[in-house]
Amino acid sequence: MRTLIITAFVSLDGVMEAPGGEEGYRNAGWTFNQLPHDDAAYELKDIEQQEAGALLLGRHSYEAFAPVWPKMTEEFARYNELPKYVVSTQLEDHEVVENWGEISVLRSVEEVARLKETQGGPILVHGSATLGHSLAEAGLVDRYHLLVFPLLLGAGKRLFSSADQDATRLILTDQETYGNGIHKLIYDVAREGS
Repeated sequence: MRTLIITAFVSLDGVMEAPGGEEGYRNAGWTFNQLPHDDAAYELKDIEQQEAGALLLGRHSYEAFAPVWPKMTEEFARYNELPKYVVSTQLEDHEVVENWGEISVLRSVEEVARLKETQGGPILVHGSATLGHSLAEAGLVDRYHLLVFPLLLGAGKRLFSSADQDATRLILTDQETYGNGIHKLIYDVAREGS
């Protein structure tokens, strides 16, 4: 079974919206324009890129990344090579870009569950707040890779769903704090009996 990892930049108050500057959000670009840069804080992203077996995206994140990431040949060389899966009920197969490698459209969380049963490396979910909520509610998330920024952003899409559900216990497996106040937190989702 493949490991499904949600990887996110998140503010201390749980906002994950528009960290890179996507239009339409008041605090867009908050990962780059609010704190001094510290290369060490982003080493997790390099590790993820090397270890990943596939990318899983919701439709909105796919539409934001697809025009940009294929052009970032140095920064995202490995991501650009990986198979990509987009979970969407609206995106048609013929609408996917042709310059970003293998892209498959999945129609449901159940199809994601079947993908997890295949062979291969970890499946990374970038951005994709709505998809992340659905995956967590379905019990499909195995791990969270979080870079928590010392910012309070107020309104915005949240990392975690507000659905009324049973508690999910997380096990901290790695943490580090960087000079600019960013905190790396890696949590495994506790399963029955662990």
